[in-house]
Amino acid sequence: MANYFEQVKADIKQYLEDNEYRFSIHELETEDPDEVREELYNILWTEDSVTGNASGSYTFNREESKQYVLDDMDTVAEALKEFCVEAQTIGDKFISEDWDYFDVTARCYVLGQALDEVLAEELGVAGHEDEPYTNAPFFGENPYYDYEA
Repeated sequence: MANYFEQVKADIKQYLEDNEYRFSIHELETEDPDEVREELYNILWTEDSVTGNASGSYTFNREESKQYVLDDMDTVAEALKEFCVEAQTIGDKFISEDWDYFDVTARCYVLGQALDEVLAEELGVAGHEDEPYTNAPFFGENPYYDYEA
């Protein structure tokens, strides 16, 4: 059974491991934690191996996306509500079986909170417990946001 929060946490850890040259532990420990978190958040927001948001698909497989969505509908529903996705859009995406849309939306939704937990676990960096970053940057009715570095 899928759990978006745990999957995204694991993907963040894998990304940090795979990109060790870019985010060394020493660098992360000596930098301002808020700046490090913000930089990582912006990078991971469009990282296909974490959210799928750059291409619009994490799995590149409609059936696999569908299974993730159906396994964690509560998170998908929370994400759609948090991102203020209109009922018409939800209906259109559902009718067209755009499971990637729902899958990526849920992954983006949990990204901030998952990142805070990974940083706290791995580096002892305090997260934003007072204001968890569960609601990501959002513009218009489409929760996909193209971050430009």
